[in-house]
Amino acid sequence: MRAEIHAVRLAAVLATTIALSGAANAFQPDAPFLSHQEKNKAAWAGEDKTINDKLAALEERFGKKPNIIYILADDVGWGELGWQGGGKHRGTPTPELDKMAFDGMRFWSAYAEPSCTPSRIAINTGRHPVRTGLLSVLWPGQTEGLSPEEVTVAEILSEAGYHTAMWGKWHLGDLPEHAPENQGYDYAYYGLFNGAPDAWPMSAEFYQQSMPNPAAPPFYDFVGVEEYKRRTGIDLSVAGYIGEKDKGRRPIPGIAGQLGIKRQEAFETESIKQIKDFINDKANSERPFFIYWATYTQQIMGSEAFKDAPHVDHANAQGSFMAMHNDHIRQLLDTLKEQGIDENTLVVWWSDNGPMYAFWPTSGYSWLRGAKGDVLEGGVRVPGMAWWPGMIEPNQDPVDMIHLTDLYTTAARLAGAMDKIPNDRVTDGVDQTPLLLLGEGHSRRNYLMHYSGGTLAAIRYEDFKIHIKPGGHGGLPAMDFYNVMRDPAEKRGQFYPGLYAVTPIQFTMRGHMQLIAKFPHRTSDVMPKGSELTAHD
Repeated sequence: MRAEIHAVRLAAVLATTIALSGAANAFQPDAPFLSHQEKNKAAWAGEDKTINDKLAALEERFGKKPNIIYILADDVGWGELGWQGGGKHRGTPTPELDKMAFDGMRFWSAYAEPSCTPSRIAINTGRHPVRTGLLSVLWPGQTEGLSPEEVTVAEILSEAGYHTAMWGKWHLGDLPEHAPENQGYDYAYYGLFNGAPDAWPMSAEFYQQSMPNPAAPPFYDFVGVEEYKRRTGIDLSVAGYIGEKDKGRRPIPGIAGQLGIKRQEAFETESIKQIKDFINDKANSERPFFIYWATYTQQIMGSEAFKDAPHVDHANAQGSFMAMHNDHIRQLLDTLKEQGIDENTLVVWWSDNGPMYAFWPTSGYSWLRGAKGDVLEGGVRVPGMAWWPGMIEPNQDPVDMIHLTDLYTTAARLAGAMDKIPNDRVTDGVDQTPLLLLGEGHSRRNYLMHYSGGTLAAIRYEDFKIHIKPGGHGGLPAMDFYNVMRDPAEKRGQFYPGLYAVTPIQFTMRGHMQLIAKFPHRTSDVMPKGSELTAHD
């Protein structure tokens, strides 16, 4: 690894940081990005002119900024989709998703956070969760949530004149102050929790009315919704809401709003219907729209309607749910085409983390080592793709790094709203419009910080990845060193072959940590340190 971040450059980076943080309307990137930016400023200036010309021509043609649709899937591992070697070959058929991928750009080095709530923070705020004070995966009844002081992508785009709406798994707090209708979304149809609580009532009914057997539901001792409320005060009678900005929220009626094994399918079926109606309604508006669709694909439950679809693995409930989602993607893209707005609409599809194997064989899958919760590649490296006819050249498969936080800053760039990103905090997301519009080799990211809760656990720099381990001995650093281009499954981690990376990585960490000192992390108001049960390590 080239020792690009040396002491002199670090000093220059920090000087630039101070200047930027004091400049009006200049958002604050992390220190390693500022170093990379300084090195490439001449080349990037030329690229930016080309990009601005492309976007200006598009806006002149359609009379408004581009529409943006971000789809965040759940627990779908690297290799799960057909274009990565999965699909029907693994019992999770994805022909429409694969067609979308080949008609656009397939990201082979797409990254997310290690688990679900953290990734929802990342896409909505452009920041690593550690900066926001919300470090844990949330469970029903908790009073933590996304701070109203965070500035979401929906707030940025609303201020830029966009219609904003979200559907799906919110999972950023149960209380009204955390809710999407109070975090920048004009309309929201959302579930509060992850997929596990949908199986809690079924488990209680089974054990109270049936003889347990080896095929029993997994939550053996759940006492039932009413008894749970009596004992804990936690009300599970409402699983989701319909929210509208400045109008509050109301419970989702029917099956889609009540915990149970059929809720997720009903919720997704209603979601795609509403999404199509929203697109049809807003297609001819003078204002562009932004959709955040945090689909329940693929949580624990399956799809009754698609359980017998071709190539579905019957033992894996998520296989049928993926088949259903695949059909919903077809409906979405067909609606954009029918309205004649496909060429003015960016659609990005991403997974929130690697697979969760706890309920195997109902599970996603990854060809990489690790899973949900890990900073190993199997936990954070995910399938991602982008589709934008006429703007993104088809059949591209870049190996450039891109992170979920980047979607925040990229949306701001496309909306002409970079000046609306706050400069009193670090924004980790990098504008990736150059990668989308100019192709492979134009990512503006050459590093990744991988946090596990509040701990910096790994760093990727170009093709090299360092796992930071506790301890060390005799003054030697504690780390595993990988080349993830050569060894994407991280099977050949070593220490001594990576000694030349120690100093560059330490300089990278130094700049990163010095900015944390300048822009301290937000802390939780409701969860005193040491009282959490979810690991923050």
